[in-house]
Amino acid sequence: MNAIVLTVSKQGEQNYSVCFLSAELGIFYATLYGGAKSKKRALVQPFNSGLLYLYTDNAHHLRKITDFDVRSMHPSLRTNLYKMWAANLASEIVLKTKGAGDYENAFALLSAFLDGIDASEEPEARLGTLRFLWRYLGLLGVQPDPLLCSSCAQPLSSGVYAGGANGFICPDCAPSEPETAHATFSLDAPSLSYLNAINTARPGAVRRLTLSADSAYRIKQLVFYLIEQAAGCRLKSLESGMGIL
Repeated sequence: MNAIVLTVSKQGEQNYSVCFLSAELGIFYATLYGGAKSKKRALVQPFNSGLLYLYTDNAHHLRKITDFDVRSMHPSLRTNLYKMWAANLASEIVLKTKGAGDYENAFALLSAFLDGIDASEEPEARLGTLRFLWRYLGLLGVQPDPLLCSSCAQPLSSGVYAGGANGFICPDCAPSEPETAHATFSLDAPSLSYLNAINTARPGAVRRLTLSADSAYRIKQLVFYLIEQAAGCRLKSLESGMGIL
Protein backbone atom coordinates (compact mmCIF):
# COMPACT_ATOMS: atom_id res chain seq x y z
CA MET A 1 0.00 0.00 0.00
CA ASN A 2 1.07 3.62 -0.44
CA ALA A 3 1.83 5.29 2.89
CA ILE A 4 3.39 8.43 4.39
CA VAL A 5 5.59 8.33 7.49
CA LEU A 6 4.17 10.71 10.09
CA THR A 7 6.37 10.01 13.12
CA VAL A 8 9.21 7.71 14.17
CA SER A 9 9.97 7.01 17.84
CA LYS A 10 12.42 4.73 19.61
CA GLN A 11 11.03 1.47 20.97
CA GLY A 12 13.44 -0.42 23.20
CA GLU A 13 17.13 -0.74 22.41
CA GLN A 14 17.08 -1.41 18.67
CA ASN A 15 13.53 -0.97 17.36
CA TYR A 16 11.26 1.89 16.34
CA SER A 17 7.54 2.54 16.43
CA VAL A 18 6.46 4.20 13.18
CA CYS A 19 3.18 6.01 12.62
CA PHE A 20 1.89 5.96 9.04
CA LEU A 21 -1.00 7.42 7.09
CA SER A 22 -2.49 5.48 4.20
CA ALA A 23 -5.74 5.70 2.27
CA GLU A 24 -6.50 2.05 3.05
CA LEU A 25 -5.63 1.67 6.74
CA GLY A 26 -5.81 5.29 7.83
CA ILE A 27 -3.51 6.15 10.73
CA PHE A 28 -1.72 3.10 12.07
CA TYR A 29 1.50 2.02 13.80
CA ALA A 30 4.02 -0.59 12.72
CA THR A 31 7.30 -1.76 14.24
CA LEU A 32 10.62 -1.33 12.48
CA TYR A 33 13.14 -3.86 13.70
CA GLY A 34 16.87 -3.18 13.49
CA GLY A 35 19.37 -0.59 14.63
CA ALA A 36 19.91 2.95 13.44
CA LYS A 37 22.35 1.81 10.74
CA SER A 38 19.94 -0.62 9.09
CA LYS A 39 18.92 0.05 5.49
CA LYS A 40 15.22 0.22 6.34
CA ARG A 41 15.86 2.72 9.14
CA ALA A 42 17.50 5.04 6.62
CA LEU A 43 14.38 4.82 4.44
CA VAL A 44 11.74 5.07 7.16
CA GLN A 45 12.06 8.78 7.90
CA PRO A 46 9.32 11.31 8.71
CA PHE A 47 7.52 12.64 5.59
CA ASN A 48 8.96 9.95 3.29
CA SER A 49 6.26 8.30 1.20
CA GLY A 50 6.11 5.23 -0.96
CA LEU A 51 5.05 1.61 -1.16
CA LEU A 52 4.94 -0.02 2.27
CA TYR A 53 5.13 -3.78 2.84
CA LEU A 54 3.85 -5.17 6.13
CA TYR A 55 3.73 -8.48 7.96
CA THR A 56 0.61 -8.62 10.12
CA ASP A 57 0.11 -11.01 13.03
CA ASN A 58 -3.50 -10.53 14.09
CA ALA A 59 -3.22 -12.96 16.98
CA HIS A 60 -0.54 -10.82 18.65
CA HIS A 61 -1.80 -7.47 17.28
CA LEU A 62 1.53 -6.96 15.56
CA ARG A 63 2.45 -5.11 12.38
CA LYS A 64 6.04 -5.41 11.21
CA ILE A 65 7.64 -3.37 8.42
CA THR A 66 9.22 -5.78 5.97
CA ASP A 67 10.13 -3.25 3.27
CA PHE A 68 9.54 0.36 2.26
CA ASP A 69 9.97 1.36 -1.37
CA VAL A 70 10.36 5.13 -1.03
CA ARG A 71 9.03 7.11 -3.97
CA SER A 72 9.31 10.61 -2.47
CA MET A 73 11.99 11.49 0.10
CA HIS A 74 11.24 15.23 0.31
CA PRO A 75 14.87 16.21 1.10
CA SER A 76 14.19 19.94 1.59
CA LEU A 77 11.87 19.14 4.51
CA ARG A 78 15.02 18.21 6.44
CA THR A 79 17.18 21.14 5.33
CA ASN A 80 14.78 24.10 5.28
CA LEU A 81 13.59 25.14 8.74
CA TYR A 82 10.26 26.57 7.58
CA LYS A 83 9.36 23.54 5.48
CA MET A 84 10.29 21.21 8.34
CA TRP A 85 7.93 23.01 10.74
CA ALA A 86 5.16 23.23 8.14
CA ALA A 87 5.37 19.48 7.54
CA ASN A 88 5.33 18.85 11.30
CA LEU A 89 2.24 21.04 11.61
CA ALA A 90 0.42 19.19 8.83
CA SER A 91 1.30 15.79 10.33
CA GLU A 92 0.20 16.87 13.81
CA ILE A 93 -3.13 18.11 12.45
CA VAL A 94 -3.78 14.82 10.67
CA LEU A 95 -2.96 12.89 13.84
CA LYS A 96 -5.00 15.10 16.21
CA THR A 97 -8.06 15.07 13.92
CA LYS A 98 -7.73 11.38 12.96
CA GLY A 99 -7.53 12.25 9.30
CA ALA A 100 -10.85 14.12 9.52
CA GLY A 101 -12.50 10.69 9.37
CA ASP A 102 -11.77 10.61 5.62
CA TYR A 103 -8.46 8.82 5.22
CA GLU A 104 -8.50 8.71 1.44
CA ASN A 105 -8.82 12.48 1.04
CA ALA A 106 -6.58 13.21 4.04
CA PHE A 107 -3.88 11.08 2.43
CA ALA A 108 -4.32 12.86 -0.92
CA LEU A 109 -4.17 16.31 0.71
CA LEU A 110 -1.11 15.57 2.84
CA SER A 111 0.71 13.85 -0.02
CA ALA A 112 0.10 16.78 -2.38
CA PHE A 113 1.15 19.27 0.31
CA LEU A 114 4.45 17.53 1.10
CA ASP A 115 5.28 17.13 -2.59
CA GLY A 116 4.34 20.75 -3.25
CA ILE A 117 6.37 22.45 -0.54
CA ASP A 118 9.36 20.20 -1.22
CA ALA A 119 9.38 21.35 -4.85
CA SER A 120 8.80 25.05 -4.01
CA GLU A 121 10.88 27.95 -2.82
CA GLU A 122 10.07 29.06 0.71
CA PRO A 123 7.74 32.00 -0.19
CA GLU A 124 5.54 29.69 -2.28
CA ALA A 125 5.73 27.00 0.41
CA ARG A 126 4.28 29.50 2.88
CA LEU A 127 1.28 30.09 0.63
CA GLY A 128 1.06 26.34 0.10
CA THR A 129 0.65 25.90 3.86
CA LEU A 130 -2.28 28.34 3.89
CA ARG A 131 -3.92 26.46 1.04
CA PHE A 132 -3.44 23.11 2.79
CA LEU A 133 -4.96 24.38 6.03
CA TRP A 134 -7.93 25.93 4.24
CA ARG A 135 -8.61 22.73 2.29
CA TYR A 136 -8.22 20.64 5.44
CA LEU A 137 -10.78 22.83 7.20
CA GLY A 138 -13.10 21.96 4.30
CA LEU A 139 -12.38 18.26 4.82
CA LEU A 140 -13.26 18.69 8.49
CA GLY A 141 -16.53 20.40 7.51
CA VAL A 142 -15.75 23.62 9.40
CA GLN A 143 -14.60 25.87 6.57
CA PRO A 144 -16.51 29.20 6.65
CA ASP A 145 -18.13 30.45 3.43
CA PRO A 146 -15.87 33.20 1.95
CA LEU A 147 -18.56 34.38 -0.46
CA LEU A 148 -21.66 35.18 1.60
CA CYS A 149 -22.31 36.96 4.89
CA SER A 150 -23.31 34.36 7.48
CA SER A 151 -25.83 36.84 8.93
CA CYS A 152 -27.64 38.39 5.93
CA ALA A 153 -26.46 36.04 3.13
CA GLN A 154 -25.38 38.98 0.96
CA PRO A 155 -22.18 38.72 -1.14
CA LEU A 156 -19.04 39.73 0.71
CA SER A 157 -16.69 42.42 -0.57
CA SER A 158 -14.79 42.34 2.72
CA GLY A 159 -15.66 40.72 6.00
CA VAL A 160 -14.90 39.91 9.58
CA TYR A 161 -14.72 36.34 10.75
CA ALA A 162 -16.64 36.29 14.02
CA GLY A 163 -16.18 33.29 16.26
CA GLY A 164 -19.63 33.78 17.73
CA ALA A 165 -21.21 33.60 14.27
CA ASN A 166 -18.92 30.81 13.04
CA GLY A 167 -18.58 32.63 9.73
CA PHE A 168 -17.78 35.84 7.91
CA ILE A 169 -20.07 38.81 8.40
CA CYS A 170 -20.26 41.87 6.16
CA PRO A 171 -19.54 45.44 7.37
CA ASP A 172 -23.28 46.17 7.63
CA CYS A 173 -23.84 43.23 9.98
CA ALA A 174 -20.65 43.68 11.98
CA PRO A 175 -21.24 44.93 15.53
CA SER A 176 -20.18 48.49 16.26
CA GLU A 177 -18.09 47.23 19.18
CA PRO A 178 -15.57 44.39 18.68
CA GLU A 179 -16.44 41.05 20.26
CA THR A 180 -14.67 40.26 23.49
CA ALA A 181 -15.84 36.69 24.13
CA HIS A 182 -14.92 35.43 20.65
CA ALA A 183 -11.97 35.96 18.33
CA THR A 184 -12.46 38.17 15.27
CA PHE A 185 -10.36 38.40 12.11
CA SER A 186 -10.78 41.04 9.41
CA LEU A 187 -10.22 39.91 5.83
CA ASP A 188 -10.05 42.22 2.84
CA ALA A 189 -11.47 41.50 -0.61
CA PRO A 190 -8.25 39.94 -2.01
CA SER A 191 -8.07 37.57 0.96
CA LEU A 192 -11.65 36.38 0.51
CA SER A 193 -11.14 36.05 -3.23
CA TYR A 194 -8.03 33.94 -2.67
CA LEU A 195 -9.85 31.61 -0.27
CA ASN A 196 -12.67 31.18 -2.75
CA ALA A 197 -10.17 30.44 -5.54
CA ILE A 198 -8.64 27.64 -3.44
CA ASN A 199 -12.09 26.03 -3.38
CA THR A 200 -13.05 26.58 -7.01
CA ALA A 201 -9.97 26.94 -9.24
CA ARG A 202 -7.53 24.29 -10.37
CA PRO A 203 -4.50 23.93 -8.06
CA GLY A 204 -2.13 25.08 -10.81
CA ALA A 205 -4.17 28.23 -11.38
CA VAL A 206 -4.26 29.03 -7.66
CA ARG A 207 -0.47 28.65 -7.43
CA ARG A 208 -0.12 31.38 -10.04
CA LEU A 209 -2.21 33.86 -8.06
CA THR A 210 -0.42 36.63 -6.17
CA LEU A 211 -1.25 37.70 -2.65
CA SER A 212 0.06 40.68 -0.71
CA ALA A 213 2.00 40.13 2.49
CA ASP A 214 -0.80 41.78 4.47
CA SER A 215 -3.51 39.55 2.95
CA ALA A 216 -1.38 36.44 3.51
CA TYR A 217 -0.88 37.42 7.15
CA ARG A 218 -4.62 37.94 7.65
CA ILE A 219 -5.37 34.51 6.21
CA LYS A 220 -2.62 32.88 8.27
CA GLN A 221 -3.96 34.28 11.54
CA LEU A 222 -7.44 33.05 10.68
CA VAL A 223 -6.56 29.52 9.54
CA PHE A 224 -4.21 28.96 12.47
CA TYR A 225 -7.04 29.89 14.82
CA LEU A 226 -9.63 27.77 13.00
CA ILE A 227 -7.44 24.67 12.80
CA GLU A 228 -6.76 24.75 16.55
CA GLN A 229 -10.46 25.20 17.21
CA ALA A 230 -11.18 22.20 15.00
CA ALA A 231 -8.48 20.10 16.67
CA GLY A 232 -9.87 21.02 20.08
CA CYS A 233 -6.43 21.73 21.55
CA ARG A 234 -3.33 23.83 21.22
CA LEU A 235 -1.03 22.47 18.56
CA LYS A 236 2.56 21.92 19.68
CA SER A 237 3.89 22.76 16.21
CA LEU A 238 2.24 26.17 16.32
CA GLU A 239 3.33 26.89 19.87
CA SER A 240 6.95 25.84 19.35
CA GLY A 241 7.30 27.10 15.79
CA MET A 242 5.30 30.33 15.90
CA GLY A 243 8.30 32.48 15.11
CA ILE A 244 9.08 30.24 12.14
CA LEU A 245 5.61 29.50 10.78
